Amino acid sequence: MQNTIASIIAQDAEPQIITGSHDSTIRLWDIRKGDRAKTCLTNHKKAIRAMVAHKKEYTFLSGAADNIKKWQCPEGKFLKNFAGHNAIINSMALNDDGVLFSGADNGSMRFWDWRTGYCFQKDQAKVQPGSLDSEAGIFASTFDKSSTRLITCEADKTVKIWCEDETATPETHPVDMAAWTAQSRQRKRY
Repeated sequence: MQNTIASIIAQDAEPQIITGSHDSTIRLWDIRKGDRAKTCLTNHKKAIRAMVAHKKEYTFLSGAADNIKKWQCPEGKFLKNFAGHNAIINSMALNDDGVLFSGADNGSMRFWDWRTGYCFQKDQAKVQPGSLDSEAGIFASTFDKSSTRLITCEADKTVKIWCEDETATPETHPVDMAAWTAQSRQRKRY
């Protein structure tokens, strides 16, 4: 390692852990052998502060200020970029419905479709009264066991619980269907 390790995840299917570092590298470790990283991925240009693994797909995502990237395990084959969250991503969480959350240093929040990489919702964290706007940063996140509520830990010293707006309709919360469809049809290019 050349720098601080900022994120770590473990795979359920294999004795493998994956680390993300401030030196912009991802390393895949075989914990069965207690071996050094068998693979070092250098696709990011910025520090990797967040990672999340899919429970069933055998894929994982890494988040940095330059992009969110999707990878295939166990060898770390690059699959695609999730572009559009132009901030320092500190945290990511995934629910059982394939909704990915990414939270950033500046309080920006994005919700993505895991399969396509389409960003279908954007929001901004609101600081508690008396806090500075610069304290909007999101540093940790998880979905609860029901996968319906998002819990965030933020720089304004709060834990916030977010839930889906059950009154939302296509009219009140439109989704850009043309972009969604185009993203869904995109072919892999290597």
